[in-house]
Amino acid sequence: MIEDPDWPRASAWLAARRPRRAGVPLLAVLGAPLSRTSISPSGADATPAAVRSALARFSTFAAPWRVALEELDVVDRGDVPLGDLAVEPALDAVEHAVREAAAGADLLVLLGGDNAITRPGVRGLAPDLDRAGLLTLDAHHDVRGFHAGVTNGTPVRGLLGDGLPGRNVVQIGVGAFTNSAVHRRWAEDRGVTVVMVDEARAEGVGPCVAHHLNALAARCDRIWVDLDVDVLDAAFAPGCPGARPGGLVPSELHHAALAAGRHPAVRGIDIVEVDATADAGGVTVDNAALCLLHAAAGLALRGA
Repeated sequence: MIEDPDWPRASAWLAARRPRRAGVPLLAVLGAPLSRTSISPSGADATPAAVRSALARFSTFAAPWRVALEELDVVDRGDVPLGDLAVEPALDAVEHAVREAAAGADLLVLLGGDNAITRPGVRGLAPDLDRAGLLTLDAHHDVRGFHAGVTNGTPVRGLLGDGLPGRNVVQIGVGAFTNSAVHRRWAEDRGVTVVMVDEARAEGVGPCVAHHLNALAARCDRIWVDLDVDVLDAAFAPGCPGARPGGLVPSELHHAALAAGRHPAVRGIDIVEVDATADAGGVTVDNAALCLLHAAAGLALRGA
């Protein structure tokens, strides 16, 4: 590979160790390689490493906004050491690691792993759940019952059971024929705001995310954004077991990530549900990497 000194790679940007600069926003990145909670067989535990590797294919220049990611300070906290931990200890480890990694950072990006990491992510970021907010980009409600234990289909139900108010949850990109009527009623009965794919697209996905974040920020101190990559149309996400035809296109998800990174109340973002071992051609991992880069560009644009 021939390197061009005038074309810095995003992988080198993330891996660099630089002194912290006063007054410069800090992005922290943490991997949570968890897949044993997946309903469908998944190699999502391989995805944090795959995303880091994929960053070598991208530059650090966000051209539409003329932002260079070198304007941020960034620290890669590595992966949470989950090893052979059982589910509950693994989730506790993620929660503890998020709490530590988020301390002092303007924004934490948690690389999954499956969607089960959203619950410990929110808990680690905002122990006072009554003042926390959650916005999801997801084809699913994730309010399944616990009859099969904790899974990647239970994080939102679990958080509401932990004390997160339903009115502090917004779900954008929910698909047709991807949920049950029971789950939809369960969510709406608890005050969850549901925005279907076509509704979000009609408004513009980025503006839709921004206006719901503004509404959440009026009553929440800290907001977590869950970027479940299976919100994409399955054509663009062969590495997402839960993706189906009719979802978002990549640019819409990337603009959602940008809006999340740009909003000052957003302190944590997860990127989940990508199985790097099933991703023929690497397009799904590339989309996950671009979510990270767009979130970082959004952080660089805060206040602009």
